[in-house]
This record gives sequence, C-alpha cells and structure tokens, in this order.
Amino acid sequence: MEEVIVEEVNAKVEVVGKKEDKFAPIVCYYSSGFNPQRKRENSEEEEDDDGVEVKTIRTETRVEVVVTPKDYKLDFVGESHSGEPAASQVCCYSLAIFDKESQTLKIVPVAANKILRLEPKVRTPSICDKEPLKELKEEDQTPAKKAYAIDRTITAYGTKTAYRNAIRLQILHRAEDAETQKAIDEKTQNVKLNKKALATASGAPTRNIPPHDSSADTPEKAYPIDRIILPGEWDSLLDILELVQSQADIKPDTYPSFVCNRIHKLQEIQDEEERKKLACIFSYITHLIKFRDLRSVDRNSSLRNHWIPTILNTKFLSMFADSEKYNPSPDKINLLISYVLVLTLIADGYQTDMGDIARDLKMSIVDLREHYFNLGCKFKKEQKMIILTLPTPLEFPKLRMKKGPKRKR
Repeated sequence: MEEVIVEEVNAKVEVVGKKEDKFAPIVCYYSSGFNPQRKRENSEEEEDDDGVEVKTIRTETRVEVVVTPKDYKLDFVGESHSGEPAASQVCCYSLAIFDKESQTLKIVPVAANKILRLEPKVRTPSICDKEPLKELKEEDQTPAKKAYAIDRTITAYGTKTAYRNAIRLQILHRAEDAETQKAIDEKTQNVKLNKKALATASGAPTRNIPPHDSSADTPEKAYPIDRIILPGEWDSLLDILELVQSQADIKPDTYPSFVCNRIHKLQEIQDEEERKKLACIFSYITHLIKFRDLRSVDRNSSLRNHWIPTILNTKFLSMFADSEKYNPSPDKINLLISYVLVLTLIADGYQTDMGDIARDLKMSIVDLREHYFNLGCKFKKEQKMIILTLPTPLEFPKLRMKKGPKRKR
C-alpha cells in the first residue's frame, strides 16, 4: 500500500452568518451529469464560462437559477420553493471555502438552505412577445365565467390535490337548479307552520358549541370527532406527523404551547392510526388558533408565514368569519373557541388542564372556565390542580334570557 501523506494546516476558521446587504452563495448541480460549460471541440477538460449566461431570481420565499448556454437549445433551471409544494426543512447547508494564501477557512450559508437541481428544459420563444395581450370583455369577467375558466384549467392541468379541493368547493357551494327549487316550493306551499313554536325558538338564545349528542353515554359519542373534522380534511392535517417522523423540532413560535407540550405523546403511541389521529387533532387546533389570531385586530407579522390548507380556510371563513372582515362578532369567536376546547378535551382523553390553552387563546382562566362549563364540563381538584372532565350524558347550564329595558309606568 502506498503511504498517504496528510499535510497539517493551521487555519483560521470564520463562520459568516446571513447578511441582508449580501446575497448568500447558491450551490447548483446538473441532474444528468452533463456540463454545458465544457468546451465541446477541445478534448482537454477545460471550462468556458464566456458562453454561458446565468440569471438569478430571488424573493423572500423563492430562489431560481437559470443557466443559458449559447451553443445549446436548452435552459437549465433550478428552483427552490417555499410553501405548499415544499417539503419540511430538516437540515441546513453551508459552503466551506479554504484560502491557501491567507490560511483561512470561511463557512457561509447556502441561499435558502437548498442545493438546487438544474433540470434541462427546451428553450421556446415566448408567446407573450409575439402576440399582443387581449383585454377581457365585460361579459367574460363575470364570477360565473371566471369560475368556469378556473375549473377547466384545474381539470386539464391541475394536480390531483387541486382537483380534489375544487370538487370539495363545488360541493360546499352547490345550489339546487331552478326546476328542483320550483318543485320544492310547490310541495311546501300547503305546509302549515306552527307560529307559536317558531316564536319560542326565535326568542331563545342558541349555544355556540360544536356538533354534539346530549344523550350520549360516552364522551367519545358526546362530541364525535368525525362531525368536527370531516372525512375529506384529514389528508390536509399531516404536517405535524411529518415533522415528528423526520425528527424535526416543533418550534414554540410556530405551534401553540398546548401542542408543543404534548408532542411527546406522538412518540409514545405505538398504533399508527391512533398516532395519525392525534397528530391531525393537534394540527387542527393549530389552524383554528392561527385563524383566530389572523382575524383579530392585534395580529402580528409572524402569522403571515402560517399556511392554512384551502379546504380548511374556506370552511373557517364560512363558520367563524363575518363577510371577510377582521374582528368577527362575539358569537363567531365563541364558536371557534368551543371547537378548540372540545379538541383539547379529545386530545387529553377528556381530562385536561386550562393553563397552556389559556395562554394560546390569550384568555383568562375565569373566562375560559365559563366556556368549558357551557360545553358540559365539570371541575375537580387533583394535587392542587383544577382538572376538567366531560361526564355523560351532557348537562348544560340553563341559558338566561336577556332582560329588556324597564318601562316606566
């Protein structure tokens, strides 16, 4: 065996952090192994940078590099997305540069923590450069025409996820046709209404609580989870489960403290279905709390990076918002809080504490206790702590009618 001589170097190591005025280096590689920067006519392996044009596009959430060789009809494009199509960020990349003259080793972060894969794409002339932009006619700008055009585009070119979400939105906003509505009106013309019952029902206040069965004999049947999280919504709630499986950190500034304090439960559960169910409940609680904070007046800038799946955002807007306006009515807010509290009961096996969820909802213990009481919960003390339980059948507190103004005699 040949003896390998390793030269020792006493180098000065310098770690360079991210700087706003300087752009971090970008590391790219050609997926096919073909390097268009090499000279084709020269047999020696020399590189020619004069015949290659490199463009870099950078935004807050995206980095794109386009390498354009002049002698080829190909463009090599590398993209770094952040958002729905991006995978969870598990590791970060850095680039080490060693200067032999100064004996210095600099370690700098790679832009967007991504190693870009340059994919070859055939260069085609831009259609926008050849054809003038046609203005849409007024009759083509109606909501029905726009919705029809979007549906055709998703059906032809959309992904399976986009197609499924479009179908769910159609079912959610489905309206009966004119003939069916006419038949229903004809059948209901001769129906007699009990005006006394309507007056009693309209004068009684309603409870802002999730779907429930007050006569259920078990807590699981009292607030059935399948009526709170619908069957088509489970697949969009796998973010926390993916982070746990990749052993990534659940940051407190990204997820509520209620979720962060119970992540260890996912690692203790052996059954895959139960683990997935609990992770989806944690994700649903997170989206509800983030949606409430986004709709509040005192929302902060950190909430802008939180992405709520389209199917959930549409549902939340229809249930907990008032005509797309911020700061919804108290009834809408109370209904959202009730959904959160019911899910906390399910996540904790119907015995929970109010400490961390009160911080997440920015509410006092006294106000939160009233919400739990309206859900049918009872309180008991265990080791100087107040624990909430859900006895069955449900017993709700009596609703008090609001008194009108006193009349002067």
